[in-house]
Amino acid sequence: MRRDAVLVTGATGNVGRQVVSGLREMGVPVRALTRNPDMAGLPDDVTVVRGDLDDPQSVSAALTDVTAVFLLWPSFSPEGAVPLVEQIAAHACRIVYLSALQAADGPETGWGAVERLIEESGVAWTFLRCGGFAANTLGWAERIREEGVVRAPFANAARSLIHEKDIAEVAVRALTGDGHAGETYSLTGPEVVTQADQARLIGEVIGRPVRFEEQPLPEARAEMLPIFGDAALVDAALAYWGSLVTEPEPVTTTVAQVTGRPARTFREWAEDHAADFR
Repeated sequence: MRRDAVLVTGATGNVGRQVVSGLREMGVPVRALTRNPDMAGLPDDVTVVRGDLDDPQSVSAALTDVTAVFLLWPSFSPEGAVPLVEQIAAHACRIVYLSALQAADGPETGWGAVERLIEESGVAWTFLRCGGFAANTLGWAERIREEGVVRAPFANAARSLIHEKDIAEVAVRALTGDGHAGETYSLTGPEVVTQADQARLIGEVIGRPVRFEEQPLPEARAEMLPIFGDAALVDAALAYWGSLVTEPEPVTTTVAQVTGRPARTFREWAEDHAADFR
């Protein structure tokens, strides 16, 4: 009997690749959406389809015979998400949306606005409200390899960073199992770790010291502007990170509740990615 496929957007990213892997292990047909199929580097049994979430019409063909969609909206703004959600709702019966803890602040946030669109679409949904991604520390990798230094503001900002594998394992259960419709899962790592301790743990894993060097805010802001492309977004990010010095990110046990296994620690994440820092 033919099984309908699951469409994975963001399939070549850190989380998306793990979602693809988890679905394959379950024998679920996987369709991966990417702008450049030739560069996807996914297994041969994954159907790779060209498409761009900014162009909903290009997604239409990828949605044929799809039961569920793992949705990673690629923008901090909900602008343009309406036609995409409508397109998905016309084909699929389930959406698992990779959201953020900040969506709890309401529809005025980009994540919250997209959540509301999905709720209003009539499709069964599950929201994965994630805290900080451990994989974002890969941005430190080049300087760690070359100098053994992490240079960033707020050494004592304390985060409950989550391993991309834990996000993906929850996503796969929500995409394929019962009992997840209408659920909002707040996902974090199992512990709070300061940025300075993140650098230290990476050093312990790779076998050489990594020093955290406090970066002046004006310098950090200047480096971030070309990357983020939005001064207001940069300022909001810096203000949030600064708040974590006195108000650390929360720690949830949702990963364990959904998967039956505790979330992976930051050290475990670093061990999985040690080659990136060596």
